[in-house]
Amino acid sequence: MLDIKFLRENPEIVKENIKKKFQDQKLPLVDEVIELDKELRDYRAKGDSLRAERNSTSTQIGGLMKEKKIEEANQMKQRVNDINKELEEVEVKETELAEEIKKKMMVIPNIIDSSVPIGKDDSENVENERFGEPVVPPFEVPYHADIMDRLNGIDKESSGRTSGNGFYYLMGDVARIHSAMISYARDFMISKGFTYCIPPFMIRGDVVDGVMSFAEMEAMMYKIEGEDLFLIGTSEHSMIGKFKGQIINEAELPLTLTSYSPCFRKEVGSHGIEERGVYRVHQFEKQEMVVLCKPEDSMEWYNKMWSFTVEFFRSLDIPVRTLECCSGDLADLKVKSCDVEAWSPRQQKYFEVGSCSTLGDAQARRLGIRAKGKDGNYLVHTLNNTVLATPRGLIAFLENNVNEDGSVNIPVALRPYMGGQEKVFPKK
Repeated sequence: MLDIKFLRENPEIVKENIKKKFQDQKLPLVDEVIELDKELRDYRAKGDSLRAERNSTSTQIGGLMKEKKIEEANQMKQRVNDINKELEEVEVKETELAEEIKKKMMVIPNIIDSSVPIGKDDSENVENERFGEPVVPPFEVPYHADIMDRLNGIDKESSGRTSGNGFYYLMGDVARIHSAMISYARDFMISKGFTYCIPPFMIRGDVVDGVMSFAEMEAMMYKIEGEDLFLIGTSEHSMIGKFKGQIINEAELPLTLTSYSPCFRKEVGSHGIEERGVYRVHQFEKQEMVVLCKPEDSMEWYNKMWSFTVEFFRSLDIPVRTLECCSGDLADLKVKSCDVEAWSPRQQKYFEVGSCSTLGDAQARRLGIRAKGKDGNYLVHTLNNTVLATPRGLIAFLENNVNEDGSVNIPVALRPYMGGQEKVFPKK
């Protein structure tokens, strides 16, 4: 959410930013907010004037009573009553206007960074850099579900009976590789100086409003019936919410956290849930990184964070690339974002395995997260990035490490989490 003062003083910049995000239907909101803001400030000025008059009049009443000027005192009392009634109406109007302004401000997109490429949707995202040579082996790489099946590692039939489409059982060596990758991701981030956390897996509605747009929430999150609670779609939601309403000592910044959680998503949209494989599912597990920092440090942390994910995947012998998200592909709260994509030797193309974003002070403004500096309090900047989301990360691992005989190589970095095994072998 933008600063109302910034919008008031820079309406053309806000409108131009809306155009860059191809959301022209939101352009009228800028002028509507400016008008509502002017009306609100007029009512606040009127309220302040009425309170001052009430205080002055109340003071005079005491003097008149001492002087036995009862009639004049009673007139003054009546005026105080009239002021109170008028003030009550003014305060109701102030509340209504403030809520209307907030409602409109919540859907006006954040100002994107000048380096973000302009484009309508993800088809216009721009490749930044490749890491590792994308290899196509001299044999046909099976579909990931078939690799898992040969290892006796997946059971979608049973999960269909227990839970329906979009769920899965991982079994045996595949389940072990999955857990090993999560454990390795945790320790990898701890080695980078991040503090390990396991957050709540449900959050309240006011936290949801603070960390994402309403459209994202509708498409992603499951609500607990009869409760003001939502299942998290990513642990970033809980981790940022942890600091809701807090004032952080500037000396403690940056706060660098890495969190594990299961994640739950509706996955509403045209892409649908994958019936046979596990690329797009309703539940998965994730190791996340979250940073709260000074505004001047946020871009430096942004570049560090995506580079950590690249380093993690390369340590597992998985070629990756980074893809700069264009303006039309950025969620409304994001200032800048890039995807990390892993190489698929089966499809001979890259696919998304993580995303790194800086949100400026948008989440901090919504949630009231400030730092206490020598010159006063200020809003912190928040960033988040995927270390590993699996089973997508697992798919990339299997495709890039499978052999023609169906066995799967275990890279050196993962072997301590696999009992020292160098390979796992097919059971079928």
